[in-house]
Amino acid sequence: MKKEKICVFRMNTKIIYGHNAIENISTYIRELKGTNVLIVTDQGVKKAGIVKRLVRLLEEENINYTIYDEVVANPPIQVVEKGVELAKETSIDLIITIGGGSSIDVGKGINILLTNGGDIKDYTGIEKVGQPTLPLIAIPTTCGTGSEVTWSTVITDPKEQFKFAVLSSQNIPEVAIIDPTIMISLPPKLIASTGMDALTHAIEAYVSVKAQPFSDALAIYAIDLISSNLRKAVFYQDNLEYVGKMAIASTMAGAAFTNGFLGLVHAMSHTLGGVFDIPHGIANAILLPYVMKFNMIAAPCKFAKIAEVMGENIKGLNMLEAAEKSLNAVVKLSTDIGIPNNLKEVGMDPGMIEKLAADSMRSGNVLTNPRKNTIDDIKTLFRKAYEGKL
Repeated sequence: MKKEKICVFRMNTKIIYGHNAIENISTYIRELKGTNVLIVTDQGVKKAGIVKRLVRLLEEENINYTIYDEVVANPPIQVVEKGVELAKETSIDLIITIGGGSSIDVGKGINILLTNGGDIKDYTGIEKVGQPTLPLIAIPTTCGTGSEVTWSTVITDPKEQFKFAVLSSQNIPEVAIIDPTIMISLPPKLIASTGMDALTHAIEAYVSVKAQPFSDALAIYAIDLISSNLRKAVFYQDNLEYVGKMAIASTMAGAAFTNGFLGLVHAMSHTLGGVFDIPHGIANAILLPYVMKFNMIAAPCKFAKIAEVMGENIKGLNMLEAAEKSLNAVVKLSTDIGIPNNLKEVGMDPGMIEKLAADSMRSGNVLTNPRKNTIDDIKTLFRKAYEGKL
């Protein structure tokens, strides 16, 4: 009898979902005994009026707050460090992150340094954060990050042009507020890229060598929701039903990859973000079909299931033929919502492939990819993705 592997499922976040769920935020702040809050966000979220809505809710309950709104995409170390200095000046006891994945990642980074000290790079890797962190409430404003329930934070080292990850149970937010009313009217391109980011999370978690029954259930349902709703969310971005289902899928995918881990797409996309500052969701979306094609032979049953869930007709096909249908489904979805099909269009320099491949091999995501790979395999994938030759 085959010995079954031991599964550990990590899920410490209280998830609050619903239209206008943000309106009850003071309840969760009180539960966490917060009295002096640091709000971590970016200028886009602030200009959209979302921070103003949050501030109104805090002021109504006489909760002190400080706003740190200097988050940028692919956030560098310096953005985290500047936030720490502000947090120290104001003696905060709770952090609220409101924004996309970058804001949530910066909030997590600030939390680590505020309570543990040192340099954020000191904590690269798994479970290197020794001291407990402050309570953290995460409010995603896009439907793709999943960071509101994950144990990871990804920060860019500008000197090395490299994105590194800190994986720690101390990173997991105590509360995640998933409110579609603050996600409606997002630019279609942003919904498209973040939605494909969520799809990548779900697919990579589902086929990972660390996949397990609990993460599989979340991942496959997230794939189902995304394939059924992403097109509609992009073209009808004011529709709360479509955006809400994408938000649910994003959070499920985040929980799935926290436990099932990721693969080559993320190993490669993080390096692209570190060197060329390409938006993470776009990098994932372009790379996903190429990596799927590479991985398919290693997990054909799972790729066949992805094809079926995404609406492909696999009746009468053998397993590998059915698996290939998953590639068709992902390419069609990506094309329909306007994602480029190659890295040339988003500014990648092919002269940097050697560095990109070498940096990708430094990622822990390589180890959980379903098919073993070499640096030459990654170079080939980058070339194909640059040229758009699937």
